[in-house]
Amino acid sequence: MTEPSFLSAAAQARPRASIRVDLKTIGEMIEPGSRVLDIGCGDGALLDWLSHEKNVDGRGIELSQAGVNACVAQGLSVIQGDADTDLKDYPTGAFDYAILSQTLQATWDPKTVLGHLVRIGKRAVVSFPNFGVWHVRLKLLVGGKMPVTDSLDQSWYETPNVHLCTIDDFVDLCRVLNIDIEYAQVLDAAGRPKGLRAPGFFANLLGEQGLFVLKRAR
Repeated sequence: MTEPSFLSAAAQARPRASIRVDLKTIGEMIEPGSRVLDIGCGDGALLDWLSHEKNVDGRGIELSQAGVNACVAQGLSVIQGDADTDLKDYPTGAFDYAILSQTLQATWDPKTVLGHLVRIGKRAVVSFPNFGVWHVRLKLLVGGKMPVTDSLDQSWYETPNVHLCTIDDFVDLCRVLNIDIEYAQVLDAAGRPKGLRAPGFFANLLGEQGLFVLKRAR
């Protein structure tokens, strides 16, 4: 397999770290050789995996300087940027996939961000924690406090999440924005597929996370 040219020789020779289960689930959905933009790419784990396993031409945007530094140190092509303000500068159809993993709920304007995703990418891949899962509902109902779970693992006063939603809420927003849902999968807390397709009552009740492949409607 030919390594992408933007990876340095040192990066190509470096031992690779293991990848998070939910990121690998996303990575396995990407077609080999694609052009990929990973928005909120963190330390570049998914881009690195895609570059080596799928030979993608990958680019990334990351808000934190520490994340950008970690990516650059791996030889990845990542710039510092904010999904809320910088996606408007990317050309329409510039990438085969625009990926937003576990980041939509931390944006200030998820409606606009989602619109840009399906404009920039021929397909958009979006994952997010499902606030409608049964034990979150129960904890809020019985305990009366904001739940802390494996998927929502920070207290309300520390979390970067500003727009939590359920799977059903997300499907409604896609309908409002005239976005086609090409594929939807329910994930467990670790990011493994649960064998339950979304949307639907049980997907919203049992899914720890939602994973969607989206396309702009014609």
